[in-house]
Amino acid sequence: RGLGRARRLGAGAARGARRGRGPGGGVSGLAGAVGAAEAEAERTRQQPMPGTPEAEAARQEPQPLDLLAQLTNSPPPPETPMRTVVRRVKIWTPLVLLLVVVFVVVQSVRPLPEPTLSLTARSTYTFDGAKPSMPWPSEGQAVIEVDGLGSFGTYGEQKPVPIASVAKVMTAYVVLRDHPVKKGTKGTMIPVDKKAEKEAGLSAQNESTVKVKAGTRISQREALNAIMIASANNVARLLGRWDAGSEKAFVNKMNAAAKDLGMTNTHYTDPSGLTASTVSTAADQVKLAKKVMEFPLFREVVRQPSYVDANGKTQPNWNRLVPLDGVVGIKTGTTTKAGGNLVFAAEKEIGGTRQLIVGAMLGQYKPSILDTVLANSKKLIDSAQDSLTSRTVVKKGQVVGYVDDQLGGHTPVVATKDVTAVGWSGLKVKLALTGNGKPVPHEAAPGTKVGTLTAGDGPGQVRVPVAVKGELTEPGFGNKLTRVG
Repeated sequence: RGLGRARRLGAGAARGARRGRGPGGGVSGLAGAVGAAEAEAERTRQQPMPGTPEAEAARQEPQPLDLLAQLTNSPPPPETPMRTVVRRVKIWTPLVLLLVVVFVVVQSVRPLPEPTLSLTARSTYTFDGAKPSMPWPSEGQAVIEVDGLGSFGTYGEQKPVPIASVAKVMTAYVVLRDHPVKKGTKGTMIPVDKKAEKEAGLSAQNESTVKVKAGTRISQREALNAIMIASANNVARLLGRWDAGSEKAFVNKMNAAAKDLGMTNTHYTDPSGLTASTVSTAADQVKLAKKVMEFPLFREVVRQPSYVDANGKTQPNWNRLVPLDGVVGIKTGTTTKAGGNLVFAAEKEIGGTRQLIVGAMLGQYKPSILDTVLANSKKLIDSAQDSLTSRTVVKKGQVVGYVDDQLGGHTPVVATKDVTAVGWSGLKVKLALTGNGKPVPHEAAPGTKVGTLTAGDGPGQVRVPVAVKGELTEPGFGNKLTRVG
């Protein structure tokens, strides 16, 4: 609007000039003022065109707001390495503190690792002296050892030979393995077939048999008595048919079981052992004997000097060593081709333990073959029993190890009574520290039993409880905080 008024004033002045008024007149002065005002308005109201020198100059000139900011705000300080470090510390410190708090909480509430027992006492004990000299037979092959302790040695070449009725030990093993018998019971009732009844008459051909009647049933206990005490071939074959459906199928199971037990030089061809093609070694039969003696019913059966069968007839044990001098089994086997054979077991009470001696003797041909194998085996048994001795290897109260809480804490444990190792001269016995069937506790009062120190292995293993010597406590907060893994 101001620009329009200036232009109108300028136009009026021009008209006045044309009417003859000179420059000195008032109208002329007014015209000059109006022209100056118009020029000034043009300069202040119009913006220069972009890209022109005037626009560039205007852009570079300080703007009012910038000038105001310069006057009211302090300029930022120059950047330095120290200032960079300080700024980063301010940014990261809260986050690090948060992570530390989370870490501490997690470490304090994490489940504790399970404590373990570690042995500090010597892990073996060797009996002084040279290994005993055993009365080995003059022929055949033999092996004798103490279950869980070690072997007295072997005699003869361990090559497969006929074993006769010793094969019935495997027959009993397979039946008991596949048909477990609860302690104090007689087991499953087995139906007697016509073949078993008919084969009872083979006793006329010098086969060992027991009379059974088709259509009746006999218990597993009765069947085991028949094959292990009376050595009844007809009942052994009956068991094979009952267990596997056929004798051939049962023989396959016998050979599979032998393979599982590591009896690499053994091959069965019938459940009774009558055929000479059923072969094994003394070493293999000892492997089987130790395993089958784990069945309570088997142990009860083979330690009998005789039994009364279902017909009321007393059947004597062919192994006449039972029950003399701690002999508790196991099985004889005699034929013309096989000679005299015996797998035997005997016990010896010593050092507060009951040790099980197991052995086998095969290929005894001096007449009478049964008497020869029994006599020679008895010599081995007597020598092994006489060789057994005991030594105190750890005293009561002796520190034998510690409880490791897995976080750096070790609490000593002591034997609660003397530890006696059983063996013979030259034998090395293993010692071990194990749990007592329960997890090792995190906390316990002094004297609390937390494990077992064992000497040897097998059924005659020596076992003594161990107890913490001082108070067993949980790991402290510092150990919890610094644990890894």
